Amino acid sequence: MRRNLAPRRRLFAAALLVASVLAPVATAPASAVPAPPAALADRAAPVDHGAEDCPPDGFGPELTARLDKAIEDVRVQAGIPGLIAGVWIPGKGQYVRATGVADKATGRPMTTDLFLRIGSETKTFTVTALLKLVDDGKIGLDDPIAKYIAGVPNGWNITLRQLAEMRSGLFPYTDDADFQHDLLSDPSRYFTPHEVLAYGYKHPNTAEPGTQFQYSNTNLILLGLVVEKVSGHRLVDFLEKRVLRPAKLHHTFLPDGPEFPDPHPRGYTNQTLTGEVADATNWNPSWAWAAGAMISDLADLRRWAKIVATGELLTPETQAQRLKMLPTGIPGTSYGLGIFETGGWIGHNGSIPGYETATVYLPRLKATMVLMLNTDITTQGQEPSSLVGRAVTEIVTPDNVYDRPVPPREAAPTRAADQIAMR
Repeated sequence: MRRNLAPRRRLFAAALLVASVLAPVATAPASAVPAPPAALADRAAPVDHGAEDCPPDGFGPELTARLDKAIEDVRVQAGIPGLIAGVWIPGKGQYVRATGVADKATGRPMTTDLFLRIGSETKTFTVTALLKLVDDGKIGLDDPIAKYIAGVPNGWNITLRQLAEMRSGLFPYTDDADFQHDLLSDPSRYFTPHEVLAYGYKHPNTAEPGTQFQYSNTNLILLGLVVEKVSGHRLVDFLEKRVLRPAKLHHTFLPDGPEFPDPHPRGYTNQTLTGEVADATNWNPSWAWAAGAMISDLADLRRWAKIVATGELLTPETQAQRLKMLPTGIPGTSYGLGIFETGGWIGHNGSIPGYETATVYLPRLKATMVLMLNTDITTQGQEPSSLVGRAVTEIVTPDNVYDRPVPPREAAPTRAADQIAMR
């Protein structure tokens, strides 16, 4: 059975998958952390998705109609149950729409006030927490990981910077067949950070530190442990105090396990042992932790897009380090410290069983785009969020198309799963 897991490695090796549970779990591990109360407050409060410097009447009837049609065409053709799309361009307009269904069984419509699992977008929060410690003078980006965490293969030669820029050479634990089998056999299972790292440590490192880009959730689990070790606080608490509150993000949090505040859509995936489509809404994302377990909503992600891309929470010097983009082997896409640039758009996306998101910012126009989908099922090898993002930006920012596909003759000689590694 484990040999049949190979086609599913896209999900695990690429963006962070997150799982949750249908079956209740009696107890969590001692290291588990409950969601901060503030993150669960005022869930029914109306959310303003507008922006003061964006005309409130959209982009005008003609362009809005084109967007409506393009998004609906992609949604139907890619089999996306429901999606939320938001675009804000100061001085030009804004577009916020929800289309399709949040629940295929009941037909409940998708709406713009829903919470979603954001998968690998969690990386932007974890790396921001790490960079806050850099600004505090408590760590250096070129410190070896072994200074803080014992047992990392070649740890004295791998720096925190290399972990954040995906150039550590550490084997991605999500590529391990035993991990995939264990998770998919029991999506309700709780994993600790050290348990998931052990799956990766069974394998030799894939490259010398700093020599090769390889997207790996192993890196971010280690950075989450560094934040805890150096700060003396649990990651969930440090994020709440030093990142989420200063950013005024009131509907974003790192859950302990499968908890999922209402309202939220059902999430659909084919990342299962059989390959059949399943409802992954309540799978337990503990295995993704600092690499991809967070939850957010449209309003918070809109705000976060600019904050993370412009460095509002960091010193200019540290933000400059973050934005030192390096090639990924994927033409048109580069990666910095827990952040990517593609088509001029800066940010990150997330893919987790049942959900996909993208939160990006275009400095040239001070534009923001947020996409939220309740599926991670690919279409001809392409992530559904990339298809939507491409369709939207071809209309609103034709000079800056998000995740523009590369002609086969120009593609880097890597396997398809690696070419969409950060999606």
